[in-house]
Amino acid sequence: MRLAVASACSWIAISAQAQQTAEPAPAPAAAQDAAAPAVAQDAAPEVAPTTNVVTVSGSRIAARGFSAPTPTTSLGSEDLAKSAQPNLFNTIAELPALQGSTGRTTSTNSTSSGIQGLSSLSLRGLGPIRTLTLLDGQRVVGANVTGVTDVSQFPQLLVKRVDVVTGGASASYGSDAIGGVVNFVTDKKFEGFKANVEGGMTKYHDDKNGTLQAAWGKSFMDDRLHVTASGEYGREKGIDAPGFGEVGPNGRTWYKNTAYQVRPIAQTNDGKPQYTVIDHAQQFQYAKYGLITNGPLQGTAFGVGGVPYQFNYGSNGKPTGTGSVTGCVNPFCVGGDLSGSVGAGTNLAMDLTRQVGYTRVGFDLNPDHEIYMTANFGKVKSEFTPNPGAAKNANLTIQCDNAFLPPSIVAACAANKITSFQYGTANAEFPRNINVHPTREMQRLVLGADGKFQLGGKEWSYDTYAEYGQNKTDIIVHDITLNSRYNAAIDAIRGPNGNIICRNPVAAASGCVPLNIIGNVAIDPAAFAYIAPLNGPQQHTKQTQQVASFNINGEAFESWAGPIAIATGAEYRREHYSVTGDPYGNGVSASSPNTTEYPADPLLNTAVGNNWYAGNYHSGSGTYDVKEAYLELNVPVLKSATWGEANLNVAGRETVYSTSGNAKTWKLGGTWKTGVDGLRLRAVTSHDVRAPNLSELYAAPVVVNNVANFNGAAVSFQQRTVGNTNLRPEDARNTVVGIVLTQPSWAPGFSASVDYFDIKVNGVISALSAQQEIDLCSAGNQEICGAMSLNNANAANNFVTVQAFNLASLRNKGVDLEASYRMNLKDYSLPGRLTFRALATRTLSFLTDPGVVGTIPSEAAGNNLGGTPKWKGLATQSWDTDKYSLTLSERWISKGVYSNEFIECQTNCPVSTITHATIFNNQMKGAFYVDLGGSMKIADKTTAYFKIDNIGNRDPVAAPQTNLSFAINPTLYDVLGRVYRAGVRYNF
Repeated sequence: MRLAVASACSWIAISAQAQQTAEPAPAPAAAQDAAAPAVAQDAAPEVAPTTNVVTVSGSRIAARGFSAPTPTTSLGSEDLAKSAQPNLFNTIAELPALQGSTGRTTSTNSTSSGIQGLSSLSLRGLGPIRTLTLLDGQRVVGANVTGVTDVSQFPQLLVKRVDVVTGGASASYGSDAIGGVVNFVTDKKFEGFKANVEGGMTKYHDDKNGTLQAAWGKSFMDDRLHVTASGEYGREKGIDAPGFGEVGPNGRTWYKNTAYQVRPIAQTNDGKPQYTVIDHAQQFQYAKYGLITNGPLQGTAFGVGGVPYQFNYGSNGKPTGTGSVTGCVNPFCVGGDLSGSVGAGTNLAMDLTRQVGYTRVGFDLNPDHEIYMTANFGKVKSEFTPNPGAAKNANLTIQCDNAFLPPSIVAACAANKITSFQYGTANAEFPRNINVHPTREMQRLVLGADGKFQLGGKEWSYDTYAEYGQNKTDIIVHDITLNSRYNAAIDAIRGPNGNIICRNPVAAASGCVPLNIIGNVAIDPAAFAYIAPLNGPQQHTKQTQQVASFNINGEAFESWAGPIAIATGAEYRREHYSVTGDPYGNGVSASSPNTTEYPADPLLNTAVGNNWYAGNYHSGSGTYDVKEAYLELNVPVLKSATWGEANLNVAGRETVYSTSGNAKTWKLGGTWKTGVDGLRLRAVTSHDVRAPNLSELYAAPVVVNNVANFNGAAVSFQQRTVGNTNLRPEDARNTVVGIVLTQPSWAPGFSASVDYFDIKVNGVISALSAQQEIDLCSAGNQEICGAMSLNNANAANNFVTVQAFNLASLRNKGVDLEASYRMNLKDYSLPGRLTFRALATRTLSFLTDPGVVGTIPSEAAGNNLGGTPKWKGLATQSWDTDKYSLTLSERWISKGVYSNEFIECQTNCPVSTITHATIFNNQMKGAFYVDLGGSMKIADKTTAYFKIDNIGNRDPVAAPQTNLSFAINPTLYDVLGRVYRAGVRYNF
């Protein structure tokens, strides 16, 4: 099972008083025997007066009997333990409302994205940047320049509850909570010692993993001083790529080089579709060890020792001498010699290591006031290969006097009266593949106080804290080539004394070592060291976050329907980042001068950098600060034996950003516990924002030369890619309407909820291409016209500033369904209890309008190449006794399409357009996974457990691309296969 929705104790929102103890306050006996409701705060039973108040993550209000209108699902420590995952991120990401999260199986084909190895959560498919992830209700320093946190850096063994708020929460918690909030709640008063040891691997004997966790807590000084500490180490070794060819890793047979074969639009007037999904796709622009791709020698490939042979194109293709191949559609044939395919050379999962340390020291000044300190250290290292070799797609020119060419090719050149030819190669002869090593190291310190006091005859509670956090991220790439050195090294000739030298005298004088890429030949180590120096691309980033926060809440006075509760507070936050790229990627500047590790080289571009095959990191920095204050009210408006109880929940927040000025957010909602047994209605609408992050505001500048169409003519200009400090916050309207049924007398043990949600986001921050900016300016957008100058008499003064703008919009509509039923088997003279739970999200529509000339809104719902299927579901069935437990769970993704903008047809197809292309088959299969887990108490304090995920070893569904990537979608589909895990927990 990936998760179990909260049990009877775990979903009860913990009161301020209950948080002073090691365990949550117990529910009444009737509730303990009944089913755990799927929606945390809305299904909570009436709380006894001794419990005081209920606190939930969907609101800042803490009040007796309070029920927030924003849906919140909670997972307790027992549920998290049953999931038996090496990382809590994996458990949370399986919730149906979580869509588009990033983990160690995503971005494995990326060198420069900056999110490699980052475990970040995304609600509603809106992206991690629109999901606010908190630790004990507090912000955590970002793990990359977009500001998103890395859950892998959190102290996970001490987490006793995770609250997932599936609704806009900016008025309560501030920026980034457009999609909602995920709040990790730790056990602040843990007593005793507990440990967890776990290991596992896949059916294919790879991705071997081990986890070691321990936590200790003890009180001193008559229970006034409480110390808690935990340490965690985890290693998931990943799944290495097999390298070249159509071969899945370690016996996985599902990889088939699936790709799109795309005909030119001009040819689609024949009634046939433009797109066809093909298996066994082979690019005809290169071969494993080299291929001549144009001219009279086209189709000549090179094998062992550089011996030429006729390449097998597949599709019965024949080279035309012009670069094209008969029977094939550029750039793919079907079948043939697939040995040089690079798609399978991407790691399926990264090798990831977690090291986390955490401590909390709290001291009670008196029974009503506590001061505390928490310190959190988290280090996450990952390693992966984005692709093997360094494919050159017919973009190399080989001179016919190249010293490494076999005599037969030299003679053929002379016979055909050519002096050079185009050439492509996968560079499979390289001794090592590109390997990327991101490391994130967080240090976070919090000093705070909380407690209660009397004011106006009422009891009020407060919490305040100051936080300093920093995250240092180092991305280092090894065994990757410098483009200009590679080009110089392969252009080899015979020197005056017959030895082979680099043709370019400047290159030869600066240390160039000739490189033979003609066939499968041993690479000269000196040549590889020259083109791929040990000091590869590097990016060093430091992010800091400083927060000061004060919050107070209480019941101001009593009304005829109940207490009117108030929560208010203020917060100051400062975010800063600085990033330094290596001189070869960034270009030489005062911040990154040439060094002994990166010596000056006349072949390299010292002005703008961009010299590496990939991973050209650039330097930048930026800072912004935020001041904000909020007020939230809960006003009971109805209390009747006949009509039930109702309350109104309102909140407002005023925020001042140093970069974009003021922003106002608000929330208006209510709940009605009707007079119908167990029936509750809820509704909430809110205005939410996401402020531009550091990356969008202060992106590291990159300068290149470019050409685009302007007023009907091609214009050359300098393209300056930078951040945009004039960006405004994204503006969202989030509405949720729901029905909750909680343990009615006619169905004891049963709870269910249905919620309709509608999220509209305007002014979405999105990056544009230079051509798109030019088109928008021509259409009259004056803001974008200010980012360019193209009418200069001297073309050298033309420029276009490429940056992000508030142009796009999003709208996501759907339905959440949750249900649970729990029955005690002792009523049937059987041991234990049974629990049935199910959660599902139906995405009705997810429209994205780029706001760009020549584009149309795109529909993402049911686009299974993305992150939002029409249906995502999770169901669990559990049997639990005091000694044993057994849990079966099912995960479901509905079938979908490759793109909702495609027109599916086989014959009589309309002519394709840029916005509506035709495709032969637009159907993409869904997936259904079954997991099994269980535990047995083997001693008084010791429990052994096991877990099998994806029992049926269901293969991932092929996800075609227009290039030969790994052709799967790890955001939606299980790519690991069957996984076995087992472990032992000790709790004393």
